[in-house]
Amino acid sequence: MRRKTRIPPPPLPQRDGVDPVRVRLPFGQEWATVRDHLVARLAAGDGVVDGMLEAGRIVGADGRPVARDAVYEPGMYVWFHRELRTEVRVPFPVEVVYRDEHIVVADKPHFLATTPRGSHVTETALARLRHGLGIPALSAAHRLDLLTAGLVLFTVRPEERGAYQSLFRDRRITKEYEAVARHDPAVALPRTVRSRIVKERGVLAAREVPGEPNAVSRIELLGHHGGRGRYRLLPATGQTHQLRVHMAASGLPILGDPLYPVVTGPRPADDFRRPLQLLARSLEFTDPVTGQDHRFVSGRELEAWSAYEDWDR
Repeated sequence: MRRKTRIPPPPLPQRDGVDPVRVRLPFGQEWATVRDHLVARLAAGDGVVDGMLEAGRIVGADGRPVARDAVYEPGMYVWFHRELRTEVRVPFPVEVVYRDEHIVVADKPHFLATTPRGSHVTETALARLRHGLGIPALSAAHRLDLLTAGLVLFTVRPEERGAYQSLFRDRRITKEYEAVARHDPAVALPRTVRSRIVKERGVLAAREVPGEPNAVSRIELLGHHGGRGRYRLLPATGQTHQLRVHMAASGLPILGDPLYPVVTGPRPADDFRRPLQLLARSLEFTDPVTGQDHRFVSGRELEAWSAYEDWDR
């Protein structure tokens, strides 16, 4: 069995809060040079890898540029910064609710991804906070959907990240959400919804299937007016899109949801109207590092409730 090698620290600094790409040259493959492997692996287009090598933009663990004819060494690490596409700026701020030497709690707006993924790289809460707060090692302990607003917990020290992630894994953190959906007096509330939810890779929407429940949500009505209801949602588990699926299955699809109960067409990247009316309202937990009891509350309001007529425009 091949021994696991320690990953060297990145020799390149972050750029706009985004880490450099790390590539490890695999064992069991035959390549003459590092260049040949990268051309095949990255599929970046004719001349792209050659141009990066000639410009010294691909470096080894020592920070020195990799030569165009550098011999392929299995297990070797190389780093580079990818050329980022121009992203539409999400015109809403990330608010810092709390910060100490261990954690940052941020209040994320709708339409902003939590961490770099797919086409969202610089326009993410993590990249903005790393750059704005000057904390290159900042990491997310969990994620909120791009369309969901509210509280996200970030960790400052890499060696402590696992302790905070375990809060979510072991269900030692209380998460409270708020949503706005139509009001239907025929739907008996409060209710606890239990079902089995699966989310297939490459499929936009999750779905409920027969089987042992893996998703549990409590739904409570906080108030209603004008045919709309304001709901308190308490997830006991953390399946992808769980609250959105359970609200739609209860006959109360969340306003502004492009996936549930039916998938609608994609919206323009610069259309920030009518956001999903789902908010991660509060987080409550005992800090696994300091032992301090925390409760944080989002200062955001859902437009379909607080600005009823404006949201409809």
